[in-house]
Amino acid sequence: MEASIDHTPGIDTTLDIDTPEQVRFSFRLAGPAQRTAAYVIDLMVRGALVTVIGIALSAANLLGDGYGTGLGLLLVFLLEWGYYIASEMLMNGQSIGKRALHLRVVRENGLPLSFSDSFLRNLLRAADFLPLMNALGLVVLSLDPKFRRLGDLVAGTIVVSEERQGIRPVIAIHPPPSAEELSRLPRQLNLTRLDIDALELFLRRAGHLNPAREHELAEMIAPMYAARFSVRYQNPVRFLALLYHRATRGDAA
Repeated sequence: MEASIDHTPGIDTTLDIDTPEQVRFSFRLAGPAQRTAAYVIDLMVRGALVTVIGIALSAANLLGDGYGTGLGLLLVFLLEWGYYIASEMLMNGQSIGKRALHLRVVRENGLPLSFSDSFLRNLLRAADFLPLMNALGLVVLSLDPKFRRLGDLVAGTIVVSEERQGIRPVIAIHPPPSAEELSRLPRQLNLTRLDIDALELFLRRAGHLNPAREHELAEMIAPMYAARFSVRYQNPVRFLALLYHRATRGDAA
């Protein structure tokens, strides 16, 4: 069974992938500005390498004849076409520019890049360059909801940002759920991943709202869950917290 992918990134440019093991991975897509900055860094690296090649051939007195010039052009050609493929294979989906900006190329299902994926996505860099200075590539990348250029569309790859984010603290319920409270809830709630995410989002916001607003928001969704599980509640905020606790921790109090 393949991973399930939410193909529509959210407004925060995150892409969620649910694996068959019910594990969700969230990727933050790299936008045009980040990718352009990485490209500029790689362009400077390739320029430096071309300069080194030219100096080495000049030192060997090879640039003066046709053989040396042909060798230089061949090396530049191999560098231009092989730089990204070699980098992505040796650095697990990164080039020097992407590593500097914490970007990485992965397949659309979140798996690591393969050689065929890298070869295919970089084969179309010449098309992205048309008509001048990557104009076509920037237009396609800006219009695509997942910021893919032509090579990414053909190879089925995306570029994600790996910027480190703080780990969110575990939601603590005060006072802790009692055995009596949990006994009023079904043992199997059958909440979906979206249900649990919605409950978690509410509980993380609840501590920062005034009690009246907190109660108002909880009362908007608590009746729906109460009707689904045929239970009653007195405090909607407490009821939603208990649902989240049962769904994520079972009978643990």
